[in-house]
Amino acid sequence: MADLPDTPLSRRRFLQGAALASAGLSLGPHFVFGNAGPDRLMKRPMGRLGFEATTLGLGGQSSLQWTPADEDPVKIILKAFDLGINYYDTSNVYGPSQSNYGKAFRELHLAPGRPGYNERLRRSFFLTTKTMLRFGKGGWKKDGLWNWTDGAQGSTTVDDIRRTLSLVFGDGQGAYPKGAYVDMVLVHALESQADIEAVYEGYANPDPKAEHIGALATLVDFRDGTNLTGLNPKEEKLLRHIGFSAHASPATTMEMIQRDHRGVLDGLLVAINANDRMNFSMQVNAIPVAAANNIGVIAMKVFADGAMYSKPATWTSRADMLVRTVGSPALPSRRLVEYSLTTPGVHTAVIGIGHIDGDPAACQLEQNLLAAQIEPAALGLGDRRAIEKLAHTAKEGKTNYFQAAAQPLGAPRSPAASQQMRGERRMARLEWHTAYAGDEPLVRYEIWRDGRKTAETPHKPQARLKAPFSFEEALADRSAHRYRVVAVDGAGKTAGTGDLELQAL
Repeated sequence: MADLPDTPLSRRRFLQGAALASAGLSLGPHFVFGNAGPDRLMKRPMGRLGFEATTLGLGGQSSLQWTPADEDPVKIILKAFDLGINYYDTSNVYGPSQSNYGKAFRELHLAPGRPGYNERLRRSFFLTTKTMLRFGKGGWKKDGLWNWTDGAQGSTTVDDIRRTLSLVFGDGQGAYPKGAYVDMVLVHALESQADIEAVYEGYANPDPKAEHIGALATLVDFRDGTNLTGLNPKEEKLLRHIGFSAHASPATTMEMIQRDHRGVLDGLLVAINANDRMNFSMQVNAIPVAAANNIGVIAMKVFADGAMYSKPATWTSRADMLVRTVGSPALPSRRLVEYSLTTPGVHTAVIGIGHIDGDPAACQLEQNLLAAQIEPAALGLGDRRAIEKLAHTAKEGKTNYFQAAAQPLGAPRSPAASQQMRGERRMARLEWHTAYAGDEPLVRYEIWRDGRKTAETPHKPQARLKAPFSFEEALADRSAHRYRVVAVDGAGKTAGTGDLELQAL
């Protein structure tokens, strides 16, 4: 570990250090700030969430979920507030995490209806929780899908909303005070087509008589104070925003957003770290689609849940699996934080904290906060590739156990060719859905007719399934033609459709 200064850094020294960090300059792997903290933390507007979040948020797992005997999860939360962090993450499937927030919030006077309730403080931060329950009503088992429950909660999305409010703001036994709310509920870990079908059930046309109602229609009722599903008879408003989270599949993540014709999804929590491009990449596939829809994007798995360091590349399940040290000389934690936060489209990063310490060099929270003081475009492509090279040294880059395996650039999907006469003009029309990128971003699509390239069109993230890519051209003859659409990425790699036949007129 690097030598530490003899005295704590002043506020000015911190701000100077943060400015250097944001410029991508080296401060050493363990550059620290003092106990005074910064005068003002960097914040970023989170898309249509309408909130400016600090670039570091407190993750709801690590010691908040699997608490070692010598750690106090409440003190971790309180220290995050003291440092000025304003984005907080938890979940109904994170064991005691929500209860630990409840204990901290009582100390901070954040429970409505209790003596000394600090409404101004409550409005100053953003609290996100999650549900893995796919249905608000009548959960089914289909294609291996079920309503996930740890046995301590109910069986529907509604149960999880109320459980959160009771644990965080209420008595922990089911009751919660009037005026309690969470800022966002995420439908957690959507990774399959069956997940999508379940959560969208009844979304287009909510029907209280329906046997099955998915999570999205349910959450809308409790966001808007409506009762279109019949599940909110008191017309309570218990949440302000709706989103979802994704670990594995960019394809599923993209379709989840693209199917949202009502624009209900405001937030995306997505796995993104410096080994992302060694897998089916979120940063060149899913995150651009979220950005095109002005969705607030929260990065997670910045350290691959500790697998970048001493932890095995597998799901954490016990306190003794936590990584409670700060980075390593070979792989500075600061660089990994900077990578995620300079990924285009990302607004903040939530990182679980295993250990806080009076020594700033040993305090994960302080070190991660300093690393997060970086502008979105502070690192160039060369800087990001250098960090990827560093990250690849961790378990040969095989850290992202939660992420789908790498795949090459794919061809444009669902291509179709059609034609029509417009007056005397014969018009050919091609349509297709976005290709999936490999390890480089998509750049353009080329149009090939009868074995020759005739045109090209730039790629842009496809915001909606109902708005595919299209190309039209006038043909001077009435002969048959063969078309192909070819995707091209930033490295010049190509992948094309099969022949699309246009019949002679």
